[in-house]
Amino acid sequence: MLNEGITMADLPVHTIVFEILTRVPAKDVGRSKSVCKQWYALLSTQDFVRIHCSRSLVSSNQRVLLIDDLTCSVHPVIFQSNDYGPSSIVTFPFHHHNNDVSILSHLNGLLCVCLNHTYELLLWNPTTTAFKHLLTPDSHGFYINNLDAIGLYVDADHDYKVLHITRRSGVLGVYVYSREVDSWRNIPFITRQEYLSPHFNWSAGTFCGGSLYFTVCECWVGGTNVVICFDVNSEQFKEISFPPVPSTGMVQGVLVNVKNELHMFASTGMFASTGMFASTGMFEMTIDLWTLQGDYWIKVLSCPPIPPISLSLWCDITHYVTNGNWFVMTKLGKLFTIEMDVKPFECFYPITWFRGFKGAVFVETIVSPSI
Repeated sequence: MLNEGITMADLPVHTIVFEILTRVPAKDVGRSKSVCKQWYALLSTQDFVRIHCSRSLVSSNQRVLLIDDLTCSVHPVIFQSNDYGPSSIVTFPFHHHNNDVSILSHLNGLLCVCLNHTYELLLWNPTTTAFKHLLTPDSHGFYINNLDAIGLYVDADHDYKVLHITRRSGVLGVYVYSREVDSWRNIPFITRQEYLSPHFNWSAGTFCGGSLYFTVCECWVGGTNVVICFDVNSEQFKEISFPPVPSTGMVQGVLVNVKNELHMFASTGMFASTGMFASTGMFEMTIDLWTLQGDYWIKVLSCPPIPPISLSLWCDITHYVTNGNWFVMTKLGKLFTIEMDVKPFECFYPITWFRGFKGAVFVETIVSPSI
């Protein structure tokens, strides 16, 4: 924004170009780099990338990426109809095997993905097509499903990093990858021994307010549920209690960054069955929205009970909240809407699993996987 009394004619051309191009779509920035050497140098600076990214984090720049066995496609989001627009096919810029690419975490247009046939981790920007292999000769950068957890974050120095929590033969290891120095290092993690057990499921990390948060759940039905918090600047861990949800029945907690405040959609349900052990669906399901204040959860709202849901169409929380509505998606990709009596969040939140599709909601930015 210009100061009072200063006109565009008073500014240097360099400043005018900077101010204009930090406001244009990411793909237009890419094309603008070919205008001249001066523009290429300007649009490649970290200051430009950082400011352009901060101005790109709006709903209109959100895209849905879906991966199935045959294709990888990107869809715009039509907020007025709560639907997807026409798709465009994306070609993976890296070697893969039958689209065996899983998205583990996502932040500011960067996706951390795993090649399932080699277990190798990569950073990838689908908008610019740039990618970076994170595998090292000393075997860092391998991801094992159901044993590991991944979180993407930015530290106070604007360095993009990957936190990789591993469990191998009863030993928990924590490793941090730095984009700036292009290397992994080990950091200590003192935690309860039982969390090393494969019976505990670790979620992907949710970055919010300078910390990464993980849900650690013993199982969906009963058991222990906690939240692990990682301060990205001090690199210290601490344990936070789960919201006070019923201890019986099925429990699922999904973390959401809502305007830089941590929220959790906590769903609880009871099974309906036709016999002693034959579950056929949910005869009661409720969803509560909680917000974290300090180390304590405060209930924000309770959604009306959801009608009975067949297990064959079990829904997953999609982090999709806009215009006061919350959306869930079934295994078949069908969207259901739950109206919420709250002020509109006007946000669109990313996910990594669409019950039948792998994918994510990402922002179109020019953030690079490497320096």
